[in-house]
Formats: sequence, structure tokens, C-alpha cells
Amino acid sequence: MARRSDTLGNVIPRRTLLAAPASPFLARAQSKRLNLLFLMSDQHQREASGCYGSKEVKTPHIDAIAQSAVRFDRAYCQAPVCVPSRGSLITGQYAHKHGARILADPLPDEARTIGHYFQERGYRTAAIGKMHFVDETRRHGFQHRLYEADFQNTLTPTERKQLREDQGGAEGTAGRPSQLPARFFQDNYYAGQAVKFLHENKNQPFCLWASFFMPHTPLVPMRRYFDLYDPSQLTLPNRPPNDLATGFEGHLIRARERGWYRQTDEELRQSIAGYYGNISQMDACVGRVYDTLRELGLDKNTVVVYTSDHGEMAGAHRMWTKHNMFEQSVAVPLLISMPDRMESGKPRPQLIEQIDLFPTLAELCGHPPPQAIHGRSFANLVQGRRYTQREFAYSEYYFCHRVFTRDDRYVGKDPILMVRTDKWKFNYLSWGRSELFDLQKDPGEFRNVIDDTGNAGIVKDLTAIARRLYAS
Repeated sequence: MARRSDTLGNVIPRRTLLAAPASPFLARAQSKRLNLLFLMSDQHQREASGCYGSKEVKTPHIDAIAQSAVRFDRAYCQAPVCVPSRGSLITGQYAHKHGARILADPLPDEARTIGHYFQERGYRTAAIGKMHFVDETRRHGFQHRLYEADFQNTLTPTERKQLREDQGGAEGTAGRPSQLPARFFQDNYYAGQAVKFLHENKNQPFCLWASFFMPHTPLVPMRRYFDLYDPSQLTLPNRPPNDLATGFEGHLIRARERGWYRQTDEELRQSIAGYYGNISQMDACVGRVYDTLRELGLDKNTVVVYTSDHGEMAGAHRMWTKHNMFEQSVAVPLLISMPDRMESGKPRPQLIEQIDLFPTLAELCGHPPPQAIHGRSFANLVQGRRYTQREFAYSEYYFCHRVFTRDDRYVGKDPILMVRTDKWKFNYLSWGRSELFDLQKDPGEFRNVIDDTGNAGIVKDLTAIARRLYAS
């Protein structure tokens, strides 16, 4: 196989797609149509699950999916915040194209989604749980829709007050056990409704998007999940005393304003226990849905995906939540399984963008991938066939009101644009200090080398890529 080095120092394999008169997956559509089950969490750090190597986090159900799935080790969201990331997932477009750029932006009516695509092909489409369309009157191609208001209606006004008092604010990072039973948690409701949908639609093709709220903050899981973890035994992330000092100043300002930068080891251990408890509680809900799929025999005819809309800093770099381009925030878990003809259990190290999921899942289910979108199918990679890999992954972050800095000083400025290659992570700011990390020498992203002698050419090349993608 011929090889070459690009201007960024990466060795790029020259690969060609497997020659074939037609997609190997289209023949499936003429025999037995495959269903699609999309299992999604909110704010799940990639490394915080057993199948990705964690020795502390307990995720038995996600790990069970991984046993019969392809695991992608370098998958990235296209925006490290809920609304634009989810918009990119279901449209196959970058945020600057689909239009939902910040938390307050509803996905436009005219956006074409995976829901529309499968509905037009005779599937029963459903979105159950947190989709974060902002304007929830818009269904975006999903015929069956259940969301937070449906869950809230299962509680009395007194119980809703109890829930608010028990959980605290949505951004709370103090870990502790909840005092409430299972029915007070929206993910348990969503899991039950997803199970009901599978039973009711087992005899027709379906596209089910089951989307859970956890492990998003607040870090207050049910007691039995919090008690799975002894805070004193948990491993802390590396937190050097000068963390964030050489990069974009906004991250340091935000970490200090919110009190994260001064979090003690003891406080951090409690928070991590709460986060891990949230993950385990979400994992149990994923298991309820996945186990039902298998009990009904639908796993023999269903493509299953597990991923998250973005990651969680979980104390790394003295930060929590997301809104940045560090690996803990922008990298995501991604598992894909399908019946027959698949190399399961083998990790894939190729760079993947979440916008690639729409065309990939369409092709795996036996349909031609949609055209005129940013995403491109990696169905061949799922099947262990030859695949021309991406040379970089791209993401963009627009500064959100009230959740970045208290004075909104950056709101309205051009976004942070990330370009991540095999070797480099470049976080470009047209108006401020950009960041360049050598991921081979510094995988933890602690040393910004943008000013180092010899890196000017790399910065120039990556800047050109970032600007080109942002203009696409």
C-alpha cells in the first residue's frame, strides 16, 4: 500500500473504495428491511464506560452492546453542546448549515432529518426522550414523540416541587445520592415508553430514537447507583496548578467563575461519584430497551447505535460540563451493531464525525445515503471493508448566553473551530488566542504549542482547513 506524509506530519494511507457495481447493503432492502434503534445519552465522556477501558465505571449494559458491535475509538461530535450537536446528528450537517448554533436556537422547520428520511421509506418513526429541538412543537419527521412535558405530567405539582428540591440546578456539580424513588426520574419513563413502542411496532419497520437525559448534570442519581462508588477510591484526573493558563483565556475565566478551578480533591471525588452514578443509572435504562429488543427477537433485524451528544470534562483541566474542545468534551462513545456480516468486537481507530451517522445508518439499513449533506457514509468501515478515512475531524462552538461567562463577553463573536488530525488538535479563534496541541507527545492537551518555533506552517495549514469547512 502506497503511503505519503501530508503537510501536517500525518502518514496518510492511500486507500480506494472496494470496487462494486452497487452498495453491498442495498440488497438487504429487497429481502428484509432492517430497523434502526438509536440509543443516546447526554454528556457521556467516552472513556467513562467499561467497553472503553474504564476500571471504575460500571456500564454492564452498554458493555453488552459493545460485545456484538463495532467500537469507534475516535468519534467526535460537531458541537460540544446539546442543541447544535443534536441538530448535526439528525441532519448530517454542521451547525453553521442547519442553523441551530446555540442552546437557544430551535432547529429550523425546513431542516431535513433522519426522521423524515426513514418515514418517507415506510418506517414508523419515533423520538422518545430528550431531543432538544428547543421548540418541541416541531417533530422534524418523527411521527411518535414523547419528551419532558409528557414525563412531567406523570407527577403531581407537589411531586414536581420535590424533584426540583432533590436535584437542584441543571448545572450543579456537587455529587450526592437522591432521596427519591425511580418514578421521579425522566429516563426511567423514557425507557418504559421505548419498551412499549418496541412491543407495539415489532411487526413493522421502525426507526426509534431513544434519548436519555443522564449522565448530564446535576450529579444526583438514585441512591443505589450513587452507592456503587466509594468516592475515596476513585481516580482523579490530572490537574496541574497552571492548567488552562496558556490557552484561550475564556476557559480559565469560566472555570474560576463557577468554582471548579478551586475544587478540592475531596469535593471532586464526590462529584465524580455522582457522575459515575448518573452513568450507571443511564446504563440501566439503555439495558431495559436493548434487552427488550433481544427478547422480542428484533435484534436479528435491527441496526443498533449507542452514542452521546458530547462528552463531560468531569474535573479534567479543572472544568466540568462541556463548551470547549478538549477530548473529554468533544470526543464521544460510538458503538454500532447490526445483524450478520459484520466484524464485531473490533475497535476502529479512524477519525469519525457524528454527521457521518445519518448516511451510514441509511446505507446499513439498505437505502441509498442522502445527498447534499456534510456527512459521508462509513458503512464499509462498519463491515470491515476498504474505506477512505477522514484526514481530520471538525467541530465548532458558538458561545452560549449565560452558560459560558457571567458577563456574556464572548457571545456573538465568531466560534471556536476545531480541526483534529492524527497528530494535531487545533482550536482556531479568528479574534483571540488559538490553541495547538501535539496529541502524540501531549495526549492530555496540557501544553499549547502554538508559539513554538517550527509550528507556523502547521498553524497556517490547519487555519485554512478550519476556514474552508466553516464556509462550506
